[in-house]
Amino acid sequence: MTIPRAAKTLRRTRIQEEKEERILEAALDVFSAAGFRGSTIDQIAEAAGMSKPNLLYYFRTKEAIHRALIDRVLFTWLEPLRAFDAEGNPEAEIRSYIRRKLEMARDFPRESRLFANEILQGAPHIEDELKGPLKELVDEKAEVIRAWVRTGKIAKCDPYHLIFSIWATTQHYADFDVQVRAVLGQNHAGEGRFEDAARFLEQLFMNGLRPRQADTAA
Repeated sequence: MTIPRAAKTLRRTRIQEEKEERILEAALDVFSAAGFRGSTIDQIAEAAGMSKPNLLYYFRTKEAIHRALIDRVLFTWLEPLRAFDAEGNPEAEIRSYIRRKLEMARDFPRESRLFANEILQGAPHIEDELKGPLKELVDEKAEVIRAWVRTGKIAKCDPYHLIFSIWATTQHYADFDVQVRAVLGQNHAGEGRFEDAARFLEQLFMNGLRPRQADTAA
């Protein structure tokens, strides 16, 4: 994980911590709107209300700021998947996962767009994490889903594409929020759209995953 320059001092002050957070909050606005390539240190400094030299005391480069944000986003974004419990009821676990992902789309839209921008650019800053810790976590949870299939608790399915589908459908509500609200119109584009989405996605996935007679007989 990237450590802010000021964090390397033996004793960080409350003011240092607050300024680091101010920089990261400002950078999240800038990066999520313009992407890494379209953002500059000057833009981040202006958004943070700081001088460029002051900002560079805390983070030496634009890359360091971006990496600190990406590390934070990856940890937060994967928390619902980490909570996927092999001992739990499959329907309850999948419903909970869908809802937690939608809650994150609602509560962390900037973080979702930051991550999406990084992936669209070929993941130049996080390729190692995608091929390492992320893959390991998805492999682990894919085996949980396979176990549910083997015991007839859910219908036969490809566990990786199930996870990808949940990612795609839930994060759509963050990454394409403007489109979602425009299409839904004024009467349906309020906060209730996330509950509507949750109910629909639960129905969609659970209807597709309920064991069928052919699955249980196989």
